Amino acid sequence: MKRGFSDSPSSSSAKKVADHYSRRRNQTLEEREASPIIHLKKLNNWIKSVLIQLYTRPDDSVLDLACGKGGDLNKWDKAQIGYYVGIDIAQGSIQDCRTRFDGKKLSFPSRLLCADCFEVELDKVLQEDAPFDICSCQFAMHYSWSTEARARRALANVSALLRPGEYSQKKFKTSSPFGIEYMFHLEDAVDCPEWIVPFNVFNSLAQEYDLELVFVKNSHEFVHEYMKKPEFVQLMTTLGALGDQSTLSADEWEAAYLYLSFVLRKRGESDEAQRKGRRKNGKMNLSIEGCC
Repeated sequence: MKRGFSDSPSSSSAKKVADHYSRRRNQTLEEREASPIIHLKKLNNWIKSVLIQLYTRPDDSVLDLACGKGGDLNKWDKAQIGYYVGIDIAQGSIQDCRTRFDGKKLSFPSRLLCADCFEVELDKVLQEDAPFDICSCQFAMHYSWSTEARARRALANVSALLRPGEYSQKKFKTSSPFGIEYMFHLEDAVDCPEWIVPFNVFNSLAQEYDLELVFVKNSHEFVHEYMKKPEFVQLMTTLGALGDQSTLSADEWEAAYLYLSFVLRKRGESDEAQRKGRRKNGKMNLSIEGCC
């Protein structure tokens, strides 16, 4: 894991991020299992699965910002969601997500779009799809932090598209300085610009958009809390996150500390009449919107 710091974000950084993820080829199961960070990847998948189980109800409509190649589709299917919209800046990732969706027998209709979630006014693009019960953004919110305008656009999109009383689940890397771009390299996973996000500033901005914090833990705290629950212990075992030694390597556990999980709730009274039962409606669509 390497970092190199820069004082100001480049205007081309979003394209660099998109190109990086578009170029990443899909791994075979054997290649994935041979990854030097396989247990960290599985731990992160466990955390995402727990978050989805805790905050998702059957037939919820889900907006997945920075959905990538669709690695969480099975998790959403197990949660019995009713409708799914996935958006990602990398066209290659969206195409791979489409392929993954076509290869699975998922129970919910879906729409995929290629767009920069932190630049495009998504409420204009998703008028017919909104409102959503869940907005998820996994390992990507820090990409909005290159400028204040992008950070605000990210939060404005979430607030505009989320039903009052509903949840936004996110994971991102955490540290204290503000406005610092750095090159992040995590072997077999990431090699592109990222941004440090001071969580106190993020939370203050979120409140401006009627989003209140209801949950926040780094990955160490998350593991210690939810490994007390038998159902999540079993899930950890099933995923094989701890490996043959029943623990992560010291390096993987140290890297896990960098990740923060949090949940925001949109202020206001929940209106159940706004929930849209769309499980039996719609088909998979691949739309190209925004900046791709």
